[in-house]
Amino acid sequence: MTEASANQLALALGDLPLASRLKRIRQTFEGKLVFTTSLGLEDQVLTHLIFTEGLDIEVATLDTGRLFPETYALWSDTEMHYGRRVRGFAPDRIAIERLLDDQGINGFRLSPDARKACCHVRKVEPLQRVLAGAEGWLTGLRASQSAFRQGTGALRFDPEFGLWKINPLFDQTREDLAELAARWSIPVNPLHAAGFLSIGCQPCTRAILPGEDERAGRWWWEADASRECGLHLARAKPDPEGRRA
Repeated sequence: MTEASANQLALALGDLPLASRLKRIRQTFEGKLVFTTSLGLEDQVLTHLIFTEGLDIEVATLDTGRLFPETYALWSDTEMHYGRRVRGFAPDRIAIERLLDDQGINGFRLSPDARKACCHVRKVEPLQRVLAGAEGWLTGLRASQSAFRQGTGALRFDPEFGLWKINPLFDQTREDLAELAARWSIPVNPLHAAGFLSIGCQPCTRAILPGEDERAGRWWWEADASRECGLHLARAKPDPEGRRA
């Protein structure tokens, strides 16, 4: 796909309802498409649409080994609800053992670099295996999730992974998705109702406080407002038409 055709697709997606967006994406890309879910509200809506529309998009999740019990339960409930498998990818055993030898079981709290090292072993390296051979990577990123993600657009080429990164929910609000989840009886994580709007590993996630953005509960002990795990670091730039591609 060329940059010009990517901009055309980005413009087209902005005018379509979510189910039609996913169908258009599947029709546009000839190769393998992978959707990575963290089983949050956004991802559950996309999983619902992929499964109920019968789209040829692989659904996978990163099992870091340190997820909340509620997240594991939702993973199972989702598979039972749709009768489909959500593929799980775990960290490399040797890499985990080396990480624990180096920093201890909770060493990610020692410094931002230590935390990023943990995220790399538990998330980034497994993601590289998830995306192997894929032409496109679908995510649940939204521009309104945090200040750092304001530049999120419909799609862009990701040079690190060598594929197109596609964000079908880029312009959706949390309220939009909560309404859809209720309307379609989509299974969601009960932790959302307790203030955990963005849910990652259990030791690294807390409920947000009044006035905080949705991702403020992730790695909250770090001062850097652009806290990310390494999967989604590059910002998208707006295209000439005012949409982001």
